[in-house]
Amino acid sequence: MNSNTSDNSKISIRNAHKDDLPEMLFLFQNTISSICERDYTNDQLEAWKSGAENKERWENVICDQFILVAIYKNQIVGFCSLNKGSYLDLLFVHQDYQHQGIASQLYHQIEKEAVRQNKKYLTADVSITAKSFFERTGFEIIKEQTVNVKGIDLINYKMEKKLTSSAE
Repeated sequence: MNSNTSDNSKISIRNAHKDDLPEMLFLFQNTISSICERDYTNDQLEAWKSGAENKERWENVICDQFILVAIYKNQIVGFCSLNKGSYLDLLFVHQDYQHQGIASQLYHQIEKEAVRQNKKYLTADVSITAKSFFERTGFEIIKEQTVNVKGIDLINYKMEKKLTSSAE
């Protein structure tokens, strides 16, 4: 059993703040490197991780988006962001805390926020790695797309989920 296996009852979820940004950026890059390696080439992973260098984008994320962080033993073990109430922009879980329900906890809180804002749909651009998670939460693929990051093509999926006002 992984020594970092967490007890879900000890995970707390709170709104992110600016001081979380360095830890979020580390988690973003580390998760891409360690979890997505089976679905993307090294060049693709490096191009994707380079997104952490775009300080302006991350400042905008932290200032303009609804962001939740999952905390376990004073460490950020996951985060999720909602942009403009209906676009799920980021969802990352620490490599040592995969498959423990953290992504689901974060996602369900984000969905509640979208419903609270009276949004009818959630959309996301989803990696190959995350596609099955999103399908399990009720998202459907709208289209496969190729995005170019620093001259490197990556495949992802435009996905959408119809929301109901009774989301729990």
